[in-house]
Amino acid sequence: MTRLTPRMLAGLLVAGLWMGFSPPAAQAQTVAKYGADFLAGGVGARALGMGGAYVGLTDDVHAVYWNPAGLSGLSNPELAYMHAERFAGVVSFDYAAGAFPVNEQSVVAAALFRSGVNDIVNTLDAWDPILDQPKPNPEQFFRRFSAADYAFVLSYARRVNEQLSVGVSGKIIRRTIGDFADAWGYSVDVGVRYQTSRWAVGANVQDVSTMLQSWSIDRQAFSLSDTNPETGQPYTFEEAFGQALPEGGTYLVLPVARLGGATFLPFGQSRVTASLDVDVAFDGQQTYVFNAGDVSFHPRVGAEYSYREVVALRAGISRFTHSERYGLNVTPSVGAGLRLRQISVDYSFGDFAGLTSDLGFSHRVSLQVSLRRDDDA
Repeated sequence: MTRLTPRMLAGLLVAGLWMGFSPPAAQAQTVAKYGADFLAGGVGARALGMGGAYVGLTDDVHAVYWNPAGLSGLSNPELAYMHAERFAGVVSFDYAAGAFPVNEQSVVAAALFRSGVNDIVNTLDAWDPILDQPKPNPEQFFRRFSAADYAFVLSYARRVNEQLSVGVSGKIIRRTIGDFADAWGYSVDVGVRYQTSRWAVGANVQDVSTMLQSWSIDRQAFSLSDTNPETGQPYTFEEAFGQALPEGGTYLVLPVARLGGATFLPFGQSRVTASLDVDVAFDGQQTYVFNAGDVSFHPRVGAEYSYREVVALRAGISRFTHSERYGLNVTPSVGAGLRLRQISVDYSFGDFAGLTSDLGFSHRVSLQVSLRRDDDA
C-alpha cells in the first residue's frame, strides 16, 4: 500500500485549486494566463483534424466557437454534437450547438460546453490530525468529487454583402471544483469573415471585452470530520495540515486575436483545402512559444482532401513549440469524415508526439445535422 504523507494528503486536494487559479497578488485583479483554457482545445472533429486552422474556413454551426461571422454561411438550421476524451480519458469534453437562420442576412446560434474530471480523490478525512499521520486503512475514508468547467455561448451573425460578414458572441463561464470553489466569468467575442470562390480570410477577437472571473471558496468544505478537542469544532484545513488555503478573487482573461485564411483548389470531383491560422495572445506567455515580449504567437496549419463532398481525409499541426533545449516540436493531428445527405460524421485523432505520448492521445467524434427541407436537397 502506498504510504500517505501529510504533503501528499494536503497536496492532492489543494492541487485542483492551484490549477484553476493562482493566489491573488496585492492588487484586486490578477491576469490569469490559463483562465479559460478548457475552451482552447476547439470543437468539431473536422476542424480539429485540420489542426484547428479553421478561423477563416468556418462556415457552419461550429463557427459559434471559431468565428461567429462564419455563421452567415448557413442557409438552413444546423445541429452539432462532439465528444472528446483527453489525456488518456482522464478529461471528458462535450459540446452541443445549434444555429438557425433568421432571414437571408442573419443567423443566431447557441452552444453549451462542458469539460470535466470525475472521481477526484478527497483525502481530508484519511488524515489523523491528533497523531499527525494517516489513519489505518486510509482508503476507506476517501471521498470523491468532480471538477467541471461550463460555458454557454449565444452568437449572432449578419451578412453585409455576398463576400463580407460580421458576428458577435456573448459567453458565460461557470467553473466548479467540487464543493470547495466556484467561479463565474463573462465576456464578448467579435468576428469578421470575407470569402470568394477560391479563398477566405477571417478574424475573431476572443474576450474582446476582457473576461472577468470571480472565484469564491467555501472554507467549510475543507473542514475535517474529526473534532478538535481544544475548540470543540471540526479541524480546519490550516489546523490539520499547517497550510493556508488560496483566497477567492477576481481574475482577468485578456483578449486573443485569432487570424486565419484558407484556399480552395478544385480538381474535377475532388477538392483540396489548405488553411493557416495564428493566434496572437497578450497574456505574457513565453515558455516554449514564439513571442515578442508579452505578445505570443500560436500558429496552426491544416489541409483537407474531399471527394464529391462525401468522403474527406484531413491532417494538420495544431501546435508549434520551441526551446533551446528541445528545438522545434509540433503536435500533429489527422482525421476523416463522411457526409450522407444531411448528416456528417467526423473523427479526429491528435495530441500526440511520435509513437508514444506521456499525456495520452485524444479522440474526437462529432455529429453534424443539417435540417434542410427536401426541396433544398
